[in-house]
Amino acid sequence: MKQTETPINNLQQLMAITAEECGELTQVCMKYLRRYENFDQIDDKYRQKLLEEVGDVYCMIDLLIDHKLVTEEEIYQRSQVKREKLKTWSTLINE
Repeated sequence: MKQTETPINNLQQLMAITAEECGELTQVCMKYLRRYENFDQIDDKYRQKLLEEVGDVYCMIDLLIDHKLVTEEEIYQRSQVKREKLKTWSTLINE
């Protein structure tokens, strides 16, 4: 089988790869929790790991948009809903 051949269809590939990339981002986030207590402690190596996984997830979100499963506007609207919840339930947003 060639590298680009796969036994699963495009929807299955998109969902599987998106889930895998989210899992890898989850792993990096958990390593941050175990390793660091404050933002200013983060070293360049782990910042790069975070960047790689965030970039991979971002790519998959772009592909979800490209395949018309979601739109940028829908994502933005949902993001605003989450920001409002975070204002109540976290200290991340100080507006």
